[in-house]
Amino acid sequence: MAAVWIMSSMPDNAVIELPQRNVDRFLKESLHLIEFAILYSLIVNAFLANGRFTNAAHVTAALIACFYGLIDEIHQAFVPSRSATVIDALKDITGVLICYFIVQYTYFSRPYSRISKLMHKFSLWASS
Repeated sequence: MAAVWIMSSMPDNAVIELPQRNVDRFLKESLHLIEFAILYSLIVNAFLANGRFTNAAHVTAALIACFYGLIDEIHQAFVPSRSATVIDALKDITGVLICYFIVQYTYFSRPYSRISKLMHKFSLWASS
């Protein structure tokens, strides 16, 4: 969350700027999906590591990540050289929802899937 906040506080070209502006913009716009999917995944891993990953924790992780995406967009509205748009907020939420449905399908709906088994192993490893 701190990394998202810090990066949102900087101009969009502070870290890297690609020579082709269209490619640069496309990659940076797609990062909305990726960074909030990662945030959701890290929250899920925190629940797994503490042996508390339930269906309610699953929903809570998604809500926290989505809510933080909205907070980040509001934050960007007050940062010079940044903008806050509804489209960006929707991209943040879409990244979370994609991961949410993957976890829902693999962990809860198919408990014997490879991803579900890996998540269980991680939970056992982290709690030992």
